[in-house]
Amino acid sequence: MNDGAGTLSHEVLIALRRIIRAVDIHSRRLSRDFGLTGPQLLILNETATADRVLIGTLAKNVHLSQATVTIIVDRLEEHLLVKRERDSRDKRRVWVSLTDKGKQVLAGGPHLLQDTFLDNLGNLNSEEQQSILSALQKVARMMDAENLPVAPILGLEPLPEATSLEEKPR
Repeated sequence: MNDGAGTLSHEVLIALRRIIRAVDIHSRRLSRDFGLTGPQLLILNETATADRVLIGTLAKNVHLSQATVTIIVDRLEEHLLVKRERDSRDKRRVWVSLTDKGKQVLAGGPHLLQDTFLDNLGNLNSEEQQSILSALQKVARMMDAENLPVAPILGLEPLPEATSLEEKPR
């Protein structure tokens, strides 16, 4: 590899590392300041958009599996941020709503990293946006990651055994 290509490769790796670090730093700050993971905040935000929402609808809206959303809701419920109610007519349906404590947490101002990113992306013209999308899709292919199932959230994905607010297994 010649000097120019080596330097360019080095700069690409540094840029990728900065992106990864930004996600990690934001996730740690969210955990430290609010006791939440990114996916937990995503579920709280989505729950806040309606008076109450079905778990299946939540899962669909946040692009996570119903099992993952159920685990996240379990943890949020343990910390009194959401409450669950079975549907009075169909006991298979479970409604989720924010508690007063959950509303207070959201009023405290935690935000998802992708909100800032999407605001900044929206300030670019469509050609710049398309260029970024194309480059990132190529990077994903180069890392054999284009087919990994992920939600559109910048944050550390929860593992079923590590989604509590304290990050300890059940």
